[in-house]
Amino acid sequence: MANSTHSEAVDDEVSQLYERYQAAENDEERHEITLEMGRLDGRRHAEIYAALENE
Repeated sequence: MANSTHSEAVDDEVSQLYERYQAAENDEERHEITLEMGRLDGRRHAEIYAALENE
């Protein structure tokens, strides 16, 4: 259940970043949001790999 809640929180964060990206007024703002998306993606992959190692 906690994993589901975490997953939903990440999905919400992704949705918010995407909305911010769509509303961005310039390339610099879009670039910063893209970097945030990359950091979030990196955290998600690290969590997946850690979980797999613990199985």
